[in-house]
Amino acid sequence: MFLAHRPNAQIADLARHARATTEPLIDFTALDGVRHAIWHVDSEHAPSFVRAFEAVDALYIADGHHRAASAARARDAVTGSDEAGFFLAVAFPADQLRILPYNRVVRDLNGMTPGHFVGEVARHFAMTSGASEPSQKGEVSMYVGGHWYNVDLESGGISGRNVMDRLDGNVLQERLLNPILGIQDVRTDKRIDFVGGAKGVKTLEQLVDSGRMAAAFSMYPVSIVELMDVSDAGEMMPPKSTWFEPKLRDGLLIHEI
Repeated sequence: MFLAHRPNAQIADLARHARATTEPLIDFTALDGVRHAIWHVDSEHAPSFVRAFEAVDALYIADGHHRAASAARARDAVTGSDEAGFFLAVAFPADQLRILPYNRVVRDLNGMTPGHFVGEVARHFAMTSGASEPSQKGEVSMYVGGHWYNVDLESGGISGRNVMDRLDGNVLQERLLNPILGIQDVRTDKRIDFVGGAKGVKTLEQLVDSGRMAAAFSMYPVSIVELMDVSDAGEMMPPKSTWFEPKLRDGLLIHEI
């Protein structure tokens, strides 16, 4: 489970001390060039970490919501075992996380030609020929017919002023994907797919230029503050909103019962 917490000076100091005074338990560079290092905290210093984390107001599930829900159902189904009430997780301070965009690609233009579709988008939004990546929140870069366009999402109107209404993914869905392309539910509609930002915009261009997809939308990344604000408001992030880095390799640690 991938958790985040607001920056905490005491936790940062304890982690810094552990790294400086002990050798890593695990330390290797994976095939993708990412280094993974894990330090063991001995029994003498572990209580300090426990007390520091007890002072953290909230832990936010950054990745693994479905796994958390499944773990909760498994816990409720098992009786007589305290072990069922726990699962492995990693918690990162928010200032050490990087969120990449989760981009969108669509398979068809709802019966429109590329030119007709671009004209329809231009009727609803301020739009110019633009770069392949948006420069700020409230913008999306759209690739169709071999050209990139910059679309000002906020020029199309925002239905409300709360944190959910202002998420770019929600604005794109409510103001463009649904009314113009007829994509009503991104969870179930087979006409839309998602591409993690780590793959870059060249992947979006290749998907469209090959004919496998009809259009692509390059998103501006959600901020960690937005994610926490959504959670604090009791809401849930839209599906495929965030792509978090760094990601730990599976299987580095296991919990034996």
